[in-house]
Amino acid sequence: MTTTIDSLRTANGQPVAVAEVPVVPYEVFAETLSTLTASPSVELSALFGMPGGSQSLRVIAATSNASTGAIDLFAMDVGDRYPSLTRQVAKAHWFERELAEQWGVVPEDHPWLKPIRFHRSYREGHDAWNRSVGDQILPSVQPLGTDYFKVQGNQIHEVAVGPVHAGVIEPGHFRFQCHGEVVFTLEIELGFQHRGIERRLVGGPDKRTLHYMETLSGDTSIGHATAYCQAVEALAGAAAPLRSQAIRVIALELERLANHTGDIGALAGDVGYLPTLSFCGRIRGDYLNATALICGSRFGRGLVRPGGTAFDIDDAMAAELQKRITGAYRDVTGAANLLWSSASVMARFENTGIVPLDMVRQLGVIGMAGRASGSDRDARRDFPSGYYRFAQLPISTWHTGDAFARAYVRHLEVQRSCEYLLESLQQLPRGDSRRDIGPMKGDSIVVSIVEGWRGEICHVAITDHDGAFAHYKVVDPSFHNWIALAMSLRNQQISDFPLCNKSFNLSYCGHDL
Repeated sequence: MTTTIDSLRTANGQPVAVAEVPVVPYEVFAETLSTLTASPSVELSALFGMPGGSQSLRVIAATSNASTGAIDLFAMDVGDRYPSLTRQVAKAHWFERELAEQWGVVPEDHPWLKPIRFHRSYREGHDAWNRSVGDQILPSVQPLGTDYFKVQGNQIHEVAVGPVHAGVIEPGHFRFQCHGEVVFTLEIELGFQHRGIERRLVGGPDKRTLHYMETLSGDTSIGHATAYCQAVEALAGAAAPLRSQAIRVIALELERLANHTGDIGALAGDVGYLPTLSFCGRIRGDYLNATALICGSRFGRGLVRPGGTAFDIDDAMAAELQKRITGAYRDVTGAANLLWSSASVMARFENTGIVPLDMVRQLGVIGMAGRASGSDRDARRDFPSGYYRFAQLPISTWHTGDAFARAYVRHLEVQRSCEYLLESLQQLPRGDSRRDIGPMKGDSIVVSIVEGWRGEICHVAITDHDGAFAHYKVVDPSFHNWIALAMSLRNQQISDFPLCNKSFNLSYCGHDL
């Protein structure tokens, strides 16, 4: 009989000594993880490895409790094999596949152990699939005797899509097992970009670090840059000025508005409803141009910097931003209402791609996709950082978990973000927008969580004795949510795939780190 432990309890953006993270035997680690994540308010925000002592791998877990705002850290050391955690905690399934690929450890009895990015192991001579390790890109050789999951039976057929797509889209492979037009299962294969960003962050920060953060997932430049800067500031013991914190939130909400508006239009296009598609394409540009007004970049690059922001908002700019947001808010509301009043659109949206709440909780689906199924979780409220500590936005949820819900939650979030921006631009805090920060504290770990437009962004930074990055872990919300897209296609018509896919609109590059 095992017992759980008191993990190291911390909070968003609160650094602690790495040595204080408890390292426990596997049995205790597994039961602690299972016990903590059994609560519907607790998610597995990160599970990652770094070199331990005497040829072992240290696996660190970070769980986050939305009801208390607490983050729990605990660790275990494993050899080349260990019993899979996924059988007890389904949320660990993708993380364990990543551990196997990055570090060459085998989670025994994992239900579907395949690589997720197809790159070489970080540890020379360690490979979870006994593949020959050379300089070439490793092939998709699986331990299960087959490359892909297959459904056996009469009249079953297979449809393969990608990784090269007909259009401007990143590479990803989708493999459907179908009976007629009905999809029995969808397997999603990613990892075609081989970016290696996390490895390049070790030893930093340096001149390239912020560039990596801003391009890690290009449509979430502000979100990832903010998570990174909050981690650096926490390790340096120097918070950004209040005015710059407010400007960061304005930029984050503009990023949310641009992407949600673009997605509403794209969803309309997927069902052939051209008025909303055309309107939202233009209105998305209005929000992007509002961001460019602040910093010169439509995606917000160059704005968020350690210690604050590189650009300020004066009174004249604030007035112009209010004018632009008011007009865009009016227009996007009208464009969205066209969707909800169209019977043909609603017939395609409703009951398409349902992901029920119990599945959301079991698999750890987060962000807008989770809230569309009734999950009441949003880091802006649950793990507030920066200016969100002083100005909270209402949380937008729906209950049906279908394509309509994911579109409608976007619509609700657009309304609430616009209302917040119009109010906040009238009362920006006075003072500086940036301050110098000193060196980062050594031998420390910090978890930085930001609610990006797709969902919860989690950065975990660990410093060495000299205060440089010994390890840096990035968990984009898409890492949690790709499995939800696969589940949404079960027992759906294969023709519903474009609509379901766009209703999540997940990041390929944010996954392929």
